[in-house]
Amino acid sequence: MNSRERVNQVLNHQEADRVPLDLGACGQTGMHVDTVYRLRQAMGLDEPGTPVKIVEPYQLLGEIKMDLIEALGVDVVGVGSPFNLFGFKNEGWKPWTTFAGTPALVPEGFNTDVEENGDLYIYAGGDKSYPPAGKMPAGGFFFDSLDRQKPIVEEELKVEDNLEEFGLLPDDVLDHMHREAVRLYEETDKAIMLLFPGTAFGDIALVPGPMLKDPKGIRGVEEWYISTAIRRDFIYEIFDRQCDIAMQNLEKVFEAVGNRPSVVWLSGTDFGTQKSQFLSADAYRKLYLPHQKRINDWIHANTTWKTLLHTDGALMPLIPLFMEAGYDAMNPTQITADGMVPEVLKSRFGDRLTFWGAGVDTQWVLPFGTPDEVRQQVRDNVCAFAPGGGMVFSTIHNAMAEVPEENLIAMYDELSKQGKYPVCQ
Repeated sequence: MNSRERVNQVLNHQEADRVPLDLGACGQTGMHVDTVYRLRQAMGLDEPGTPVKIVEPYQLLGEIKMDLIEALGVDVVGVGSPFNLFGFKNEGWKPWTTFAGTPALVPEGFNTDVEENGDLYIYAGGDKSYPPAGKMPAGGFFFDSLDRQKPIVEEELKVEDNLEEFGLLPDDVLDHMHREAVRLYEETDKAIMLLFPGTAFGDIALVPGPMLKDPKGIRGVEEWYISTAIRRDFIYEIFDRQCDIAMQNLEKVFEAVGNRPSVVWLSGTDFGTQKSQFLSADAYRKLYLPHQKRINDWIHANTTWKTLLHTDGALMPLIPLFMEAGYDAMNPTQITADGMVPEVLKSRFGDRLTFWGAGVDTQWVLPFGTPDEVRQQVRDNVCAFAPGGGMVFSTIHNAMAEVPEENLIAMYDELSKQGKYPVCQ
C-alpha cells in the first residue's frame, strides 16, 4: 500500500499493511524545533549548523521536511492557512537562535523584544506598535499568550468582539490551500490532513487572540471559563455566529481542495484535565455539541473527508458525545490521564472512532524514559489500539524539547517492527 491508501484503510476501520505514522501534519502531532534539529543531525540528514524552519512560532514547532518524512516512513502531511497563530504569514525567512542554541529560521513577522531578565516578547502580526501578544520566559521553549483582557462591563459586551478572528477566508488563503492540496496530492502518495480554521469552538489557545493586535471582548483564560458557566447564552451566541461563518467557509474550502484530503482537523478545544473534565456531559451537550454536529454533518454529507477532534485529558464520559457530534477520529488519546485505559478505549469505541495518536507518552516516557521503556510502550499501545484498524500512530501531543535522540529513534524503529499487521505477535 502507499501512504494514502494505508491511512484511508485504517480510517475505515480495516487493517492495512502496517500502522500509519503521523509526524507534523497538525499542531499537536509535531516536534519542537530543538528536537527536530537534533534528530536530523542524528540521522545524518543535515550538516552541523543547518537551520530548521519554525513553522509554528507559538509552540516553536520545527518543519518536518520531506526527506525526514521519507526516512521515517511518515504517511500524513498537512495543508492549512499560510498564517500562524500570531497572525503573520510563514514567509520571508530570517535566522534566529533558540534559547538552547538551535539555529533556526523564522518568518519575517517574527518580531521580538528581550527584557533585561531575558524574557522574550512577540507581537501579533509582527506589529510592535501594539502591546505584545506572547511571552517566552528566559530559557523557555515556547510562548504563552499574554492576558490582554480589558475590564468587563456587562452591558457593553458584544458578540462581535469575540468574532474578530473569524471571518470569510480571503482569496489568498483559499489559493494557498488549493495549490498545496493539489501539489501534495499529485506529487506525493501521502494522505493529506486539512487544517480547517474557525471550527474550534472555545479553543483556549485562541481565546486570548494571539493573532489580534488589540483583542476585545472576553479574552482572559479565567474570564472565558467562568463565562461558559455564568454567561452561557452569550457564549452560545458567539458559537452560533462562528458556526454560521464556518459553514460558508466549508463550501469555499471544499471548492478549493475537493476530496483530496483524507481527514480534516476541526478543533483543538481541550475538554479534559489530567484528572477529570473541564465541564459536565450536560454542559458539553448544550453548549458545544450542536455546533460541532452541524459542521460534521455538512462534511459527511458533502465530502469524503473524515473528521478529527483534538482534545487532551481524561475524557471517558465525553467520548460518546464526541461520536454523537460526528467526529471520526480523536487525537491525541492521552492514556496517562485518569480513566483513559487503552484496552477499554478500544473495546468501547474502537469500532467507530479512530485513535489518532496514542503512541508514546510525551510527558514522561519519551523525554525521561529509557529506549527500552519507549519500545515497550510502542508495543503495548500498538497492540491495544491497532487491531482491526482505527489507529494512526503519533506521539501523545508534540514531542517536546530535550527529548533524547536515542528515544526518538527507538520509537520509530520499534514502530517499524511492531506496526506490521497482524500486530501483537
